[in-house]
Amino acid sequence: MNKDELKKVEIYLKRTLQSPNISVRARPRKTDSAEVYVGEEFVGVLFKDEEDEDDLSYNFQMAILAMDLEG
Repeated sequence: MNKDELKKVEIYLKRTLQSPNISVRARPRKTDSAEVYVGEEFVGVLFKDEEDEDDLSYNFQMAILAMDLEG
């Protein structure tokens, strides 16, 4: 993903999730995905899906560990 795509998705996530602390960062040696952070905490991976030429989409994948749910 290029810098313009990263910025557009970041703006969308900030607005949609109502959090100015979200950032989308390029991954080293990967061009089809990016990392999503809240502050300095890594929260997930964003994948670019270009499978259908006319239907570009971005998929956000976030794992939630059971230990993170405890008090």
